[in-house]
Amino acid sequence: MSAPLLLTAHTKDLGGGFMVRRLLPAGQRQAVGPFVFFDHMGPVTVTPADNHDVRPHPHIGLATLTYLFEGVILHRDNLGYTQRIEPGAINWMTAGSGIVHSERKPESERNSTYVNHGLQLWLALPQAEQEVKASFTHTPAHAIPEVRDGVARVRVLVGQALGAESPVATLSPTLYLDVQLPAGSEWTLRMLAEEQAVYVVQGEVHIDTQALAPHTMAVLADAAVLTAGPEGARLVVIGGQPLGRRFIWWNFVSTSRERIEQAARDWTAGDASAGMGQVPGETERIPLPEPKGNA
Repeated sequence: MSAPLLLTAHTKDLGGGFMVRRLLPAGQRQAVGPFVFFDHMGPVTVTPADNHDVRPHPHIGLATLTYLFEGVILHRDNLGYTQRIEPGAINWMTAGSGIVHSERKPESERNSTYVNHGLQLWLALPQAEQEVKASFTHTPAHAIPEVRDGVARVRVLVGQALGAESPVATLSPTLYLDVQLPAGSEWTLRMLAEEQAVYVVQGEVHIDTQALAPHTMAVLADAAVLTAGPEGARLVVIGGQPLGRRFIWWNFVSTSRERIEQAARDWTAGDASAGMGQVPGETERIPLPEPKGNA
């Protein structure tokens, strides 16, 4: 049985003091299956004085997947979609040839204090689908299947596992599970995907005999026995078919460095014909950063 590869988070400020833990891409590993980016945001208490809004910005060549445990975020994009992102739902945005979106505090919560806590992931698209037409899909929490597998309560967020299938459509084989384990319990996680990793969101977990600290990702090569700590544990499983190395710069993902350079020029020029339009009703935009190389 092979020991898992452990990835630890590094902290990023998304603006306004809104800190996230980033697990992918990592120096030891760019991707797990199609997942090339993994951010754990919060839990953070949002007050009326806080401004964590993410202004309009572009993406190409990827899909974003947002999943909240607590809180609310308002998604708006240049396709005209406006969607409250709430706990338990899956919000899947395919950037493909280009999309622009913002993520803000809803007006109804401007004077409220609440907790935001969730995961935002990016997935590479198959090479033949990198320039697919942009789209956005919201799958409400009640439509996500939940199953019992021994002691584990498992929500099948994306893909097929344990006899259940998520309604979320993907462009390549993808696995994403939300798993809750009771205190002191043991659960055998089989290899459910070609590549697979576990991330501990809350609580303590041992993988076989190895302690896995909170906010650590373990990339697995074999089935593993997970043991929850005395307060139980919540974890996610990600994985799927690997899609090969990608160039990643800022919000752009591609098999072609030249395509990323073109997207950067399009955003600077405000080229709506290249899928770099504006979110209706918004005038702000995040400027292109200074190049720092590819991840």
